[in-house]
Amino acid sequence: MLKLTIDENIAYARDAFSRFGDVTLLHGRKITPESLKESDVLIVRSITKVDKNLLEGSKIKFVGTATIGRDHIDLDYLRENNITFADAAGCNAHAVKEYVFTALAGILSERKLRFKDLSIGIIGAGNVGSKVANCANALGMKTIINDPPLKRKTGDKKYKEPDEALRADIVTLHVPLNKEGIDKTYHLLGFERLNDLKDNCILINSSRGSVVDNDALEKIIEKKNLTVILDVWENEPELNPELLQKVFIGTPHIAGYSYEGKVNGTMMIYSALCRFLNEEVTFKAPEIKIDNAVIELNETGSVETLLRSLFSKIYDIRKDDGNLRKILSDKNPGKYFDSLRKEYSLRYEFLNYTVVVPEEEKELINILSAFRFKIRTKNR
Repeated sequence: MLKLTIDENIAYARDAFSRFGDVTLLHGRKITPESLKESDVLIVRSITKVDKNLLEGSKIKFVGTATIGRDHIDLDYLRENNITFADAAGCNAHAVKEYVFTALAGILSERKLRFKDLSIGIIGAGNVGSKVANCANALGMKTIINDPPLKRKTGDKKYKEPDEALRADIVTLHVPLNKEGIDKTYHLLGFERLNDLKDNCILINSSRGSVVDNDALEKIIEKKNLTVILDVWENEPELNPELLQKVFIGTPHIAGYSYEGKVNGTMMIYSALCRFLNEEVTFKAPEIKIDNAVIELNETGSVETLLRSLFSKIYDIRKDDGNLRKILSDKNPGKYFDSLRKEYSLRYEFLNYTVVVPEEEKELINILSAFRFKIRTKNR
């Protein structure tokens, strides 16, 4: 029987993986070399650094991360030691996209701005960024995409230079954290690039905290009158309290925390482990039943107002913001940050909901379809 050590925050961990052997669930920050001495399999999330310091002397032969990022994994060490690796790239892409537009719909509605009048610079066009671009296009936005690796690979002229994307009205970051190399993204937005953003720009980071120099952002945010939405922070679980006080929306690294995103992450690693062990895939996550899954849009107003009303019925981003701000008075902010993530009430993605819309609202129907809502039309 195998011994498996798994982050306790991974959905259905014991249900999915106990068929392979003895499962030990641990807090991700409490996975240590000592706890892995007898383990054969390690499955983590982003808060566990997996490298020589953690694995040397262990029997680990399979490492999985139920996340889209790999910056916490020393892939070279795994390769050199013949340790099989699997990630969950794309598992929560729709959830992050929905987070981005929930924030934007609230801001634009409040300020009486229109999506179709604004440009959006999308830095990184992978699983998340490409979905953000699709919805931005459906909303009639001017979409400026920057992705150097994809530009080199495809030669497609739709991929613009970073400076062009960073001059958009809205800039949203969807890149991995690379600390070196040609595609280095560590402090991709340092002081100079932050200073080059448009005054009054809306800046969103839901990728990795260190993609933005947080100290530089804290110094420049008021000078540029930036509207900043941060889901990720440098030095998590500790964060810059002065920056938190200045951002428009701050959340505790939960943009991708949908039920589907969590389950997808588990299933992707579970399937990879089945392939590694030459076992059949047998586990299925329980089916969900959502209360109030039919939403009737009776309001009138702009697209932005309607979307804010609809999105907020599904996901209250302001609640997450309010909960994080309590960290400012907490005696143990790092522990509090982790508790917000561990105890987070998972939200359900938009595809689970049916929206009842007047049949003549063709533009709105097209937009809602791009967000994967089910549509039911009615006569006004």
